[in-house]
Amino acid sequence: MRAMVLEQPRTELKLRDIPIPEPGPGEIVVRVTACGVCRTDLHVVDGELPDPKLPIIPGHEVVGYVTELGEGVTAFKPGDRVGIPWLGSTCGTCRYCQAGRENLCERPGFTGYTINGGYAEYAAARADYCFLLPPDYENAAAAPLLCAGLIGYRSLKLAGPGRELGIYGFGAAAHIVAQVAKYEGRRIYAFTRPGDKAAQEFARSLGAEWAGGSDELPPRPLDVAIIFAPVGTLVPAALQAMVRGGRVVCGGIHMSDIPSFPYELLWHEREVRSVANLTREDAIEFLALAPKVPVKTTVETFPLEEANEALRRLREGQLTGAAVLIP
Repeated sequence: MRAMVLEQPRTELKLRDIPIPEPGPGEIVVRVTACGVCRTDLHVVDGELPDPKLPIIPGHEVVGYVTELGEGVTAFKPGDRVGIPWLGSTCGTCRYCQAGRENLCERPGFTGYTINGGYAEYAAARADYCFLLPPDYENAAAAPLLCAGLIGYRSLKLAGPGRELGIYGFGAAAHIVAQVAKYEGRRIYAFTRPGDKAAQEFARSLGAEWAGGSDELPPRPLDVAIIFAPVGTLVPAALQAMVRGGRVVCGGIHMSDIPSFPYELLWHEREVRSVANLTREDAIEFLALAPKVPVKTTVETFPLEEANEALRRLREGQLTGAAVLIP
């Protein structure tokens, strides 16, 4: 099969011809029909996340059809359309798994980081970490739901019920979570790179009441904010825009250093918290909710062999919505 492989961080992916994986016990093999290009993939490729399995096939927004079942798999059958997300396995025995917080597992496996992912024609995955996908979505449209959608949904849950919602960085995750937030009756304020009129117009088209640069203050104080852009300077900026008791949620796996800021910005019981990975419960909830909203994804497709170009455009902020590879 053809696969785009990362051999060393900070180098381009290489197109390789490698054997189709075989399923181990409890695993399925999936013929990949679409795989989203996520900012986490960019952090892996750019060497911003430590200790990836090398060589590695990136990609954790994987859509495809089951072709083979490993020993003991009963939840799926050949031909089922499934999604493979970022969380690829957990130990099940550490204190976090035992407490129902598998997203914090001490010995996890991550698709496209420690487990080969979906920038390929086939992928193998643990069956109990895969999900049937809503029939409402075409393959490419479904791909961003599997990370941009899931981490956005978890970020929104952890943000709490505040009505005035700020979203910093209006890319793949933001364009999905904005639709869910609007469905919940929230007011949305979108913050983009200063001067990025296209992103601001995109945000307004998805229901944002206001869209402006990340160096601006919104017309109303925010109850909650979610930061998707991996830019540490946005944390004090969001705190400055908060009501008393407001909460800032950092929705990314990597962020540049947060600069020092006066305690006054944090005082009055404002909070800053991170989001780590996802749980399978998050996936079940969100994949049931998405068709009800209904969430509509905006995607730009690329052939598998153009993965480096898709990553470049993501890195440079040249995408509207999400990039999706089509093997």
